[in-house]
Amino acid sequence: MRFLSRRLVMPNDLNYANSLFGGRALEWIDEESAIYAICQLETNQLVTKHIGEISFESPALQGDVVEFGLETKQVGRTSITVTCLVRNKETKKTICLADDIVFVRVDRETRLPVAHGKTFDELQARAKLEMKGLI
Repeated sequence: MRFLSRRLVMPNDLNYANSLFGGRALEWIDEESAIYAICQLETNQLVTKHIGEISFESPALQGDVVEFGLETKQVGRTSITVTCLVRNKETKKTICLADDIVFVRVDRETRLPVAHGKTFDELQARAKLEMKGLI
């Protein structure tokens, strides 16, 4: 899992218990996962199709820096499925895990699914090169 971005928990991100509001966490997860999928598939013509199980493990408080770890789980003909782990940057405690987030590539005009032309193996190979700093 690669941790690719971070956010600072601000006062307007808090719920009544003064911890990160679950809805805000879900908004961030959808956005961060979409950016990851866009970069993986090299197209921004993606829509969120499904978000599977979401498990909240520990709170994030005002002033905490949270980071988003993303990983490709599966690649279909028109889709990509990713996992997103949100954790506290300092303590490394898991805040929440969103599994089976599915994005589908769609045609700009018809909005119907279209093939993206990528494979799981191709994306894994590219990720390894990125980790070595070769891309």
